[in-house]
Amino acid sequence: MEESELGTKLSRQGESLSSGPAKAAFMGHPRGLYYLFFAELWERFSFYGMRSLLTLYMVKEVFHAIEQADIKAATVYASYGSLVYAAPVLGGRLADSLLGYRRSILLGGVLMTLGHFVLAIQHPALFYIALAFLIVGNGFFKPNISTFVGKLYLEGDPRKDSGFSIFYMGINIGAALSPLLCGYLAYEFGWHYGFGLAGIGMLGGLIFFHVGIRRGVFASEGLPPDKAMLEERVWGLSRGAWTVVLSFLTVPLIAFAMYYHKPLLESTGTIWDGISLVQLVFILLGILVLIYLLHFCIFKSSHVERSKLVSAMVLTILMTIFWGFFEMQGSSLTLFAERNVNLSFLNASQTNSINPIFIILLAIPVALLWKFLSRKRMNPPTPYKFSFGFLTMGLAFLILSWSGSMADEAGRVPFFYLWFPYLLLSTGELCMSPIGLSKITDLSPRRLAAFMMGVWFLSSSYAFLVVGAVGRYMAVEDTGLEEGMKSLEIYTAGFEKIAYICLATTLVVLLFSPFIRKAMRGVH
Repeated sequence: MEESELGTKLSRQGESLSSGPAKAAFMGHPRGLYYLFFAELWERFSFYGMRSLLTLYMVKEVFHAIEQADIKAATVYASYGSLVYAAPVLGGRLADSLLGYRRSILLGGVLMTLGHFVLAIQHPALFYIALAFLIVGNGFFKPNISTFVGKLYLEGDPRKDSGFSIFYMGINIGAALSPLLCGYLAYEFGWHYGFGLAGIGMLGGLIFFHVGIRRGVFASEGLPPDKAMLEERVWGLSRGAWTVVLSFLTVPLIAFAMYYHKPLLESTGTIWDGISLVQLVFILLGILVLIYLLHFCIFKSSHVERSKLVSAMVLTILMTIFWGFFEMQGSSLTLFAERNVNLSFLNASQTNSINPIFIILLAIPVALLWKFLSRKRMNPPTPYKFSFGFLTMGLAFLILSWSGSMADEAGRVPFFYLWFPYLLLSTGELCMSPIGLSKITDLSPRRLAAFMMGVWFLSSSYAFLVVGAVGRYMAVEDTGLEEGMKSLEIYTAGFEKIAYICLATTLVVLLFSPFIRKAMRGVH
């Protein structure tokens, strides 16, 4: 690099790191972060509002007259969760190669808005159509808005980790408000009022992001990588138009797969028990993604890129295990709250707000803690933060397993045994998820950034296989026992097993942390 080019680059970096108020309008961060923060806030409002109602709605309404309602709800919930987090792999790749982040986010927002409003219509057939709209829309929206945050900062900008933590707080503000409001409307006026409010939230996020584009806050970031290729006509339509058409055509196919939720194998005594068609397709997709990544690592990467990608995949696998138990909040933990917890001021749906409320309270202090420890050269590397996340999760489920000793004669435990484990789960989440989001952008080659972000979200897809298996294992099918000691016994036994798995994982991660850190090649 010539001296003049080096000087220009350093000047630009200095401007990014310490520019004036005109370029730092949100807590010392780029202006674009403000708009992405609120767009994601309202999108997560819609997503978590719907999620807080989904399992209860299926158990009480969709499958209430059918035997094994818990098992059927767990299978559909797991299939939905698998697909909603697998879709970002394709959505991220299309953004990288064709659409760009802006068009992808707008398309995803429109599809998800339609999904929420269709879900608000009370008709059994439309239930699966709505879920399909949400799955396809999330594939375009979720990976690209997260990657967009990383693109607001130059490489090496020390504000990046705290920027992701602030962005993560926006996610949790939306996630905290929506179960409270949507849950209230659903319990007081009907399920579809709650789903309708979720749709209004998604529409608000879409509008806010579009306003940011119109005001030019993203400068030249997020545009299509090759506009000529995007506008090239194939069979009478541009490639961009074909993307929209095929996205809508995919919806009925996914809806059919969601409707056909009968397990392919039953009573085999293996881990394949209860696996649905959707989950089998997802497993095959995961294998193809792994083959693609191995091909990229072997034939298209330098030695340093290969090492970083391997470490990124290790972090993704660890995140899969974590999310597998964490995402029980929308299924087994919600049913546990409904059946076996003496709730105060909240209904079971609204307990989904406890985790994001803790995240809101802790996000800024934790972000400031990382900055303080960095100045003191004491900030623990990412693998050690992951091990602490598993430790807190193990302790959370251990406390849940002890709750049975404090149950009353109706089999209900004090509210403390729900909210204190949620505090521990939230602490673990802050040690892993926002840090992992940031590190994936650091460890991924620029030409593969959105795809790797999609792979990061694919970890949640695999996690929903665990969620579905746990939901089936903890199923309570005798309605006479739903609020009794028997259901409590089923739940606490399951929580104890999960606690031991998490604590064992903590030790394994600690043991291998030095090797993971070395593979990260200087990325902290």
